[in-house]
Amino acid sequence: QVQLVESGGGLVQAGGSLRLSCAASGRTFSNYGMAWFRQAPGKEREIVAGINWSGDRTYYADSVNGRFTISRDNNKNTVYLQMNSLKPDDTAVYYCSQVRIIWQVTWDLKNYGYWGQGTQVTVSS
Repeated sequence: QVQLVESGGGLVQAGGSLRLSCAASGRTFSNYGMAWFRQAPGKEREIVAGINWSGDRTYYADSVNGRFTISRDNNKNTVYLQMNSLKPDDTAVYYCSQVRIIWQVTWDLKNYGYWGQGTQVTVSS
């Protein structure tokens, strides 16, 4: 059974940085794409960044491009999200997710079948 455990959220002032981590278990990590999604109160869950199984393809939402960096360490079964120049609009619960299908490259939420419990990121102005 796939388990995803996020860590690294918290409260930060605008302009600050945070690094989220997500430790995965249950399947061969290096075979599956990963992504970070976020959901703010009253809004739909949206993709923030994604990375394919080998780490050589990434995707960023326009709102975070140039500020956030997704990476993965397949030896540690962990995916990271480095968030710099944070803005109050980045405030949300951030979720780590894994695609359902082996080797699939996708940035569509409907193709992600496994989710962490979420970690709160709050950016104060």
